[in-house]
Amino acid sequence: MSVYLSSSPVSLLFASSSSSSKSNCHLHLPPPRHATSFSFLRRRRFTSKSNPSFSSPETLHSRCSASSSMSLELSSASSQGDEFRDSLLYSKAYWVSESIIAWNVDDSYASCFLYASQTAALSVAQDGIRGEDVRIELQEHSCGLSANVIEKFPHIRDYKAFKVPPVSDVKTLLKCQLAVATFNSDGKVSNATGLQLPGILDVLFSYDGPLGAHYAEEAVSLYLWAPTAQAVCACIYKDPLGGNPLEIIQLEEIDGVWSVKGPKSWEGCYYVYEVSVYHPSTLQIEKCYANDPYARGLSSDGRRTLLVNLDSDTLKPEGWDTLADEKPDLHSFSDISIYELHIRDFSISDHTVHPEFRGGYLAFTSQDSEGVLHLKKLSNAGITHVHLLPTFQFAGVDDEKEKWKSVDTKVLETLPPDSAEQQAQIMAIQNDDGYNWGYNPVLWGVPKGSYASNPNGPSRTIEFRKMVQALSHIGLHVVLDVVYNHLHGSGPFDENSVLDKIVPGYYLRRNTDGFIEHSTCVNNTASEHYMVERLIVDDLFCWAVNYKVDGFRFDLMGHIMKRAMVKAKKMLHNLTKEVHGVDGSNVYIYGEGWDFGEVAKNGRGVNASQFNICGTGIGSFNDRIRDAMLGGSPFGPPLQQGFVTGLLLQPNGHDHGTEAVEEQMLAAATDHIQVGLAANLRDFVLTNSEGTEVKGSEVLTYDGTPVAYALCPTETINYASAHDNETLFDIVSLKTPMDISVDERCRINHLATSIIALAQGIPFFHSGDEILRSKSLDRDSYNSGDWFNRIDFTYNSNNWGVGLPPKEKNENNWPLIRPRLADPSFKPQKSHILAALENFSDILRIRYSSPLFRLRTANAIQERVHFHNTGPSSVPGVIVMSIEDGHEGAPGLSQLDSNYSYIVVIFNSRPTEVSFASLALRGRNFQLHPIQVMSVDKIVKSSSYEASSGSFSVPARTTSVFIEPREI
Repeated sequence: MSVYLSSSPVSLLFASSSSSSKSNCHLHLPPPRHATSFSFLRRRRFTSKSNPSFSSPETLHSRCSASSSMSLELSSASSQGDEFRDSLLYSKAYWVSESIIAWNVDDSYASCFLYASQTAALSVAQDGIRGEDVRIELQEHSCGLSANVIEKFPHIRDYKAFKVPPVSDVKTLLKCQLAVATFNSDGKVSNATGLQLPGILDVLFSYDGPLGAHYAEEAVSLYLWAPTAQAVCACIYKDPLGGNPLEIIQLEEIDGVWSVKGPKSWEGCYYVYEVSVYHPSTLQIEKCYANDPYARGLSSDGRRTLLVNLDSDTLKPEGWDTLADEKPDLHSFSDISIYELHIRDFSISDHTVHPEFRGGYLAFTSQDSEGVLHLKKLSNAGITHVHLLPTFQFAGVDDEKEKWKSVDTKVLETLPPDSAEQQAQIMAIQNDDGYNWGYNPVLWGVPKGSYASNPNGPSRTIEFRKMVQALSHIGLHVVLDVVYNHLHGSGPFDENSVLDKIVPGYYLRRNTDGFIEHSTCVNNTASEHYMVERLIVDDLFCWAVNYKVDGFRFDLMGHIMKRAMVKAKKMLHNLTKEVHGVDGSNVYIYGEGWDFGEVAKNGRGVNASQFNICGTGIGSFNDRIRDAMLGGSPFGPPLQQGFVTGLLLQPNGHDHGTEAVEEQMLAAATDHIQVGLAANLRDFVLTNSEGTEVKGSEVLTYDGTPVAYALCPTETINYASAHDNETLFDIVSLKTPMDISVDERCRINHLATSIIALAQGIPFFHSGDEILRSKSLDRDSYNSGDWFNRIDFTYNSNNWGVGLPPKEKNENNWPLIRPRLADPSFKPQKSHILAALENFSDILRIRYSSPLFRLRTANAIQERVHFHNTGPSSVPGVIVMSIEDGHEGAPGLSQLDSNYSYIVVIFNSRPTEVSFASLALRGRNFQLHPIQVMSVDKIVKSSSYEASSGSFSVPARTTSVFIEPREI
């Protein structure tokens, strides 16, 4: 072993770092706000508003673009000077265990060394590395990387393994700037790079003890995991804004965890951490000012963490501790129906809500408001869960409401429906108003301040709890939209950066050059790292226990490791009323299982993609049924039609190919929908359009991907629309022929929601699906303000034709959009909206009228669900589904439904009435469902069944449900 020390021994490099003396912690207050605001818009949702972002050299180059842009610039710089001058800006080597460094270096080297500098003084020249305090010779390990390392880091499976000799204090080395370099036989540098440290940090510092602020009877203690930090101070403030700190305390470190015990008087104060740490984006030891990653409260500007004890009785609404006993019953996850809602959308335009409550948490407590009355209608019809778009602390909306800008909506209302002026005015203030979906996470564990009446102090906590309580009292469970796949800020200077200031290079996933991955949008997180996984699980625990929420929807769940998801599910399901005040067995989790970016095909470990997550009981969105119904995909030609929008049967002028191609497309779409109606089960057997018996997994999409992937029905979330992309009514209005009537478009809207409502699995509806909601054909309204996102619970308007949608995401489609918005016949009247709501409520009541629509196992679905209009002779545009029940005391199927022994559902997407006869369904006692007999929809009432022939007649663009009553 060769270890070379330039000055003091390794063990003495940071001898003073654990001192508790205040004088050893020199205070550097956080820098003032900068006048420049950077706006990053890679994918939907992401902006910086009035609060500026301070970007490190790395993020300025690569925050919202592929990191190759920085690589190209660095390569260009290198070619102009010293070949290795910029090599330390890269981190191409991985310290993966105490004794192994992995590096994809070629064979043309004679020796290899590890370098460390306490003061970040390393530099590279051809004759060697300069500025080091420690130099250690490494030897190539002939056995390569171990299996457990490859399992954790599959993307470096082919890297060379270099053996690190025993060093007296590896933990101290990790606080330094580190580099490795190879030399050729004449002593010249042949390669040099920085190191990525998550592997060794997990090996040496994985930790399950307390983190964040902990409250005892006489003390408040702070704990921060920061194993690479050289020093950590806590600056304690009395007030949320301004002023000097009351005191500055240096924390003591034990095994990477910094802590301090303070007086009880700290409770209610604010604090900021000053972390002295090497940051790979600047190659410097930086003093970073950051909130606590485990923050539970914040100041209004988001710059200070509030010391708030969530167990304090003063923060609990009356009856809070017994809320779990008052939650609506949930017998099975199969009984769930989800309604997706944005907090601000819900009430900002509702004049029956107190002005100070509009757009915030307390609007849900206004029991007689139009919005709450609407939710009560949905709850009474069958909706069980309200999914709230992000409610954590996110960037893009200032929490200080007095800073918001607005437009004069009275002026906008006078403009033509196809004018570009509305969007121009909205876009002029889009980064300074009160609107954003919220997919810009800053701190996961703090309620968003802009939704509270007072963003300072504990109001966020109290009002959030009142919201959950109010929704529970009207029969609705609460689902939170959690965004653990990325963070809005990174680097040492960005005011929205937290985790990357505390342990730089650990929480954010990096590519093989060492730059942050951005495939999610920006700053991908790395749940494959132990303490990232732990933070996610701890955060879920906080929301479930301290806010009594009932479910979590994971944004881009496929970018999270399956292990983290399974661990989270296990933790949640182990929560009990007796110990935690909540019944964790009723907490449902689901998410977007898309498989793309650096995690695709298990590129960073087994991720929580659609195909990987099956068998866990965790739900994922079924995009197959959406695309088959509507046509194409959100990323394909906007006029491509599908099952409900007129493919083959009512062309819109788009070139789909020959008639034979259209027939094949419609047949394939029908197969996809039928698989979805059977909960998208992988092993469900059906007869496809070619007349062949196949499993759901053998039905393929256009690119050869299996349609089905679920192993149980509650792993499938069926949906036609969500907050992303156009609303359901808008996409129907875009894809259907321009010459059909608004009456027909409303029927198509209902046809789509009825397929979702009557499918096995869990139905999911975007707020407004039931009232023909429009965003004036905006395909991405994440930052389009209240104007384009407006919901009207008076039912006077569906918000169609309020101007051309924002230019940034929609301009290419303006030629298609303009004539539709300009045509007054496209706009629904109040009568259409009311009818849509009644029809939607009816179809939900039908779902909950029989357990046969909510079968709990894959086996039950296979035994009971059958499709009849199948094979090459099937009638195009018609799906006939039956669900069979058994009879008590008789052999065969068990009896589940005491009212109906057999159900037949016919979805007719054709523009004309259809008759369908089946020998298998002949001679039975089918009747139109009593809810449809009493429906306000006169058309569905004309549906009929003739027993002698087994013939059903169903009107155009109609879903008809026939039941066979049990003999009394």
